[in-house]
Amino acid sequence: MAASAAIFPMPAVAQDSNARVVVIGGGFGGAACARALKRANPRLGVILVEANRIFTACPMSNAAIAGLRDLKLQDFGYDRVAASGVGMEFLAATAVDPAAKTVTLADGRKLGYERLVLAPGIDFRWDALPGYSPAAAAVMPHAWKDGDQIALLTKQIDAMDDGGVVVISVPVTPSRCPPAPYERASLVAHTLKTKKPRSKVIVLDAKDSFTMQRQFQGAWNQLYSGVLEYVALSDGGLVTSVDVATKTVVTDFDKFTPAVANMIPQQKAGRIAELAGVADRTGWCPIDPVTFESRLQSNIHVIGDAAIGGAMPRSASAAISQAKICAGAIATLLAGGTPPTPTLTSTCYSLIAPGYAISQSGGYRPVEGIYNEAEGTGVISPVDAPQDVRAREAREADSWFASITGAVFG
Repeated sequence: MAASAAIFPMPAVAQDSNARVVVIGGGFGGAACARALKRANPRLGVILVEANRIFTACPMSNAAIAGLRDLKLQDFGYDRVAASGVGMEFLAATAVDPAAKTVTLADGRKLGYERLVLAPGIDFRWDALPGYSPAAAAVMPHAWKDGDQIALLTKQIDAMDDGGVVVISVPVTPSRCPPAPYERASLVAHTLKTKKPRSKVIVLDAKDSFTMQRQFQGAWNQLYSGVLEYVALSDGGLVTSVDVATKTVVTDFDKFTPAVANMIPQQKAGRIAELAGVADRTGWCPIDPVTFESRLQSNIHVIGDAAIGGAMPRSASAAISQAKICAGAIATLLAGGTPPTPTLTSTCYSLIAPGYAISQSGGYRPVEGIYNEAEGTGVISPVDAPQDVRAREAREADSWFASITGAVFG
């Protein structure tokens, strides 16, 4: 087909202010990076490649799953991104040729680039849990990405009879937004407590410790005694297999047949990272912490959940921070300059119940080629904070979500 041979031309000189930058992935990181590139140099040709016309945000989605928020409030389009001067291609990227500096789209066309930014998010290690597969996810949803999956889990919990059990399987790290499974368990427990009081949620964890554990467990003891049961790795929390036909979840010491099984798989960088040759044997992408350029392929930058960020968490806030730094670094490199050493930030809110939230934030700087938390920047909610503090953080969570979505998609 003629289209398959067409390569969109690109400038050959890096200092050319009309150079093309292609960004793959329209989540928080990719969309923010595309817009930041245009702000850094309006003459840059920036194209955002994204398979979907609607982005479903993961932050706050747990509240939607628990019936506390309309799922439609999680959906964002790209009209304002396009209005900022970013070219849009609503197709999947199927291949990257680092030598030729081209990206192949699902319709066979090829885009040339001077610099490429990959913000592919996560994919799943489907072979890590015997019995679990993309087909199994239609019965036992992961709801860890994809609006349809989030909607499915919401529907299953809503339809469950009072007295039913919800099992949430938490994977090993690294994973997207490590506190999110525990936020999900908290909000599901709130819904069961208020609407299905004979039901319970069981958390099966592949780890013995997790982010903000004391804060979460203190809240569970206060709010969800008898409703939420937590099973750590050392107590038999590791899920070893599932049987979709019987909806059975198997651990080393037990078997569960819940009414709703939320299986969050082990994770790795999105598929295009592997195709581009920027993912290493861990499944994640090593990067230069100053420019976010891949350590495996030149002229390709990786941001967001897919990148190996050291101490910096895989969160929406961190992805946006990375996006801005990466965009500035690319603009500087294309102009022949040397990017400065950055400081990146991340803030994460976790809702425990309506009007009750906890949070953590930090600043991060490169040390010996990897991000470390900058001294004196880490802030975490007090373990024994009074209710007015928890309520204030819940209000701040709402404002934070409105701020980041407005900045990227508004």
